[in-house]
Amino acid sequence: MSLTLHRRRFAAIALASVAVIATATACGGDDSSDSGSSDGPITLTVDVFGDQGFGYEELYKQYESENPNVKIQERGKGLGLGDHNTRLTQQITAGSGAGDVVALEEGTIVQFYAQADKFVNLADHGANDLKGNFLPWKWEQGSTPDGKVLGLGTDVGSMALCYRKDLFEAAGLPTDREQVGQLWPTWDAFIEAGKKFTAADPKHKFIDSATNFYNVVLMQIAGAGTGYTYYDKSNKLVIRDNPDVKAAYDLTTKLVDAKLSNNLQAFSNEWNAGFKNASFATAACPAWMTGVIKGQAGDAAAGKWDIAKAPGAGGNWGGSFLAVPKSSKHAEEAAKLVKFLTNPKGHVAAFKAVGNLPSSPQGLADPAVAESTNEYFSGAPVGKIFAAGASDLKPVYLGPKNNAVRTAVENTLRAVEQGKSAAEQWDAALKNGEAAGK
Repeated sequence: MSLTLHRRRFAAIALASVAVIATATACGGDDSSDSGSSDGPITLTVDVFGDQGFGYEELYKQYESENPNVKIQERGKGLGLGDHNTRLTQQITAGSGAGDVVALEEGTIVQFYAQADKFVNLADHGANDLKGNFLPWKWEQGSTPDGKVLGLGTDVGSMALCYRKDLFEAAGLPTDREQVGQLWPTWDAFIEAGKKFTAADPKHKFIDSATNFYNVVLMQIAGAGTGYTYYDKSNKLVIRDNPDVKAAYDLTTKLVDAKLSNNLQAFSNEWNAGFKNASFATAACPAWMTGVIKGQAGDAAAGKWDIAKAPGAGGNWGGSFLAVPKSSKHAEEAAKLVKFLTNPKGHVAAFKAVGNLPSSPQGLADPAVAESTNEYFSGAPVGKIFAAGASDLKPVYLGPKNNAVRTAVENTLRAVEQGKSAAEQWDAALKNGEAAGK
C-alpha cells in the first residue's frame, strides 16, 4: 500500500504522536504475540497502516474458520506510514513489541535488509515454492541481496489520474475518460490543461498537492531512466547526481509557479477535507488511492469522480509486503498466515475490499480484477486501466533511507508552495536530502 499515508502535522501534534508511538512500542505487541500456547489457541497480531488498512477483514474470518486454534487481531488501521515505520523500526531494533505479521512498504523494505537477521526467512517456510505467484520484480523487492525472503508481496500501485467530472464540465474541459487522457500525453501537457482549468474556474485548484505530483513524476521518470531515485543500486547517495530527481523537481516547481496546486499536505486532515469539499479537480491515482478517495470524499461524491490515463508512460507508486519478525512467539503459524493473505485469492479479495491492485499475475488475470469496474468512479474499467499495464511496470530502486531523504525534499517543495524561491529550495533539497540520507 501505499506510501500512503504520511501525517506530518504541526509540532504539537507530532509531539503527541511520538508519545503514542513510544507507548505502543513499550506495551504494544508482546502480550498479544505471546497469547496462547503451542497446545492451545493462539492469537496472531497483524500490524498494518493506512486509513483503509489492507482489506483483510473477510480473509481473517475465513482463516479463523479454517484454523480454529488461531485468532487474529489487527493493529494500525488509521496509522500513517511514517508513524508505522517509526514504531516498527524501534520494535525491530529492540527485538520486542512488533506484531507476529508486519507490513513493510516498498519505500521502507530496503532499510530492513540490513536487519534481515531479525526477521524470519520465509524461504524456510516454503516461500520459494510460491515465487510464481508474484510479479518477478515484486518478488525481487521482497528478497534480500543474499537470497533471504524478507516479505511476500501484497499490492502494487499502477498509476492513473483521478478527476472530478463535474468540475471539468464546469470549466469547459472534456469529461469522457478517453478524451481526458488525450488532454495530457505528457506532464507538460498536464500543466497546460491545468492552466486552462484554473483560468475558467479560479475557485478550485487543479491538483491536490505538489508533493504527490512530484513523487508520481519522479517514480515514472526514474522507471524509464536510471531505475533509481536518491540512491543508486549500490546504495550510494546520488540525489545531487541523478538527473531524474532534478527533472521531477523542475516539473513540480513549474506546476506550483502556475498556481495549480491546492498547497495541501498529503494525507493531512486538510487534505482529507479537500476531497470532501471538492477543493481540487485531480489527484494522482495509483490503484490503492481509489479507496482513499472514496473514503474521504464520501457517498455524496459517487459518480462525480472518474479515472483517466496518467500522463507519460504509466509508473508505480506504492505497494507493500508482509513479513514475520523473529520476535514472534508463533513464527511458524505467522508464516502460514502470510502465505494465506498473499496468495492469489487473497490478492483478489483485497482488491475487492479496498481496491489494492494484486502483485500476483494470477490475481491480475482473475476476471474479478481484469474485468472489474468501479461504480463510485463512474463505472471506470479499473481492471483495464490498472491491471493491464502492471505486468510491464519497471521497478524503481529505493535506498535504505529513502523515506528520510524524500521527506527532506518534500519539505522544500512545500516551502515553494508557500512562496519561497524554487532555485533556493532546490539547493536546500540537495543539502537537507544529503544530510538525511547519510
